[in-house]
Amino acid sequence: MLIAAASGRALAASARRAGYLPLVADGFGDQDTLAAAAGHIRVDFARPIDGDILIAALQTLANRSDCAGIVCGSGFEDRADLLTIIGGRWPLFGNSAEMVERVKDPLGFAAACRAANIPHPETSLVPPTDKAGWLAKRIGGAGGWHIGPADDAGKRGKDIYFQRRVEGLAVSALLLCDGGNVLVLGFSEQWTAPTARHPFRYGGAVRPATLGDDVKQAMTAAVARLNSVMPLVGLNSADFIVDEDAFHLLEINPRPGASFDLFEPERNSLFALHLDACGGTLPTPAPSYRAAMASAIVYAKRAIEAAPALDWPEWTADRPVAGSRIGAEQPLCSVFARGATALEAKQLVEQRSAMINTLVAAGVS
Repeated sequence: MLIAAASGRALAASARRAGYLPLVADGFGDQDTLAAAAGHIRVDFARPIDGDILIAALQTLANRSDCAGIVCGSGFEDRADLLTIIGGRWPLFGNSAEMVERVKDPLGFAAACRAANIPHPETSLVPPTDKAGWLAKRIGGAGGWHIGPADDAGKRGKDIYFQRRVEGLAVSALLLCDGGNVLVLGFSEQWTAPTARHPFRYGGAVRPATLGDDVKQAMTAAVARLNSVMPLVGLNSADFIVDEDAFHLLEINPRPGASFDLFEPERNSLFALHLDACGGTLPTPAPSYRAAMASAIVYAKRAIEAAPALDWPEWTADRPVAGSRIGAEQPLCSVFARGATALEAKQLVEQRSAMINTLVAAGVS
């Protein structure tokens, strides 16, 4: 099975659990990605993605073995044209290029939310007269890197839209869709790892999110209504801002996303569930999860010219190959933790993130 994503490690590991041989094109080529992959080619997923290079890499991988198809993760939200080309060469297990374009069209998505009676922040392609309380976002952006205050829009690049900021808890719902029905696998709380230039950079997530039953039911009903007019397939995520019993739906990410590791079932494979859902089958019963779990991205505090050869703790993933260069403020690795409660898991993952910074600093000093 071909896998194309900015980071393909989680998909590749889950594909292995499902009995597939993953052939991966991603932007990191980390140790554990290489260990899981039956074939790997590193491709620069920084925008703009060079489509010719990516397609050539996928073709090279596909030539090594018979391929059942391809799963695309993050990196294609603003490149539906590449999904069209990919879908013309291999069976695409995921949302079509047309659906991705619909979901990531800011005004079209806002209109769909209004039609489905779903609270959604005021959105505009035109800069607001009074920029206070507004954010600038890049169409098809991911990971929070592209978000900033509206008066800072010039630094966000092209294809910008504006959205009124709403305050509350950042919550993501992981969705499994079969083209008609939607199953909410769970809710996770997310947080940022801000920098001066990227104040909304993604930091991590913990499940379960601390939510009341009423608001969970209302959010579940909202995504079902939206799915009736934007029928999704496979794994997707819905990002909300929640304030007690009120919520706003910010966006849909129409592909496997950042919370993938948190919802990998103990006795199944999320990759397999994704493929089944793309084929029209949802699991019965739905996967259940016991202990709380958190994940976080550890970012390099400064540029690392050569990643050290470390004895990485077993609770890490996305481990860089020794000798690889890591830019300042770029992802260094991922860290995981489990706990009896979400708070316990989050506190432990934060402690472990600090431990990694100390470990790496000692290795490169």
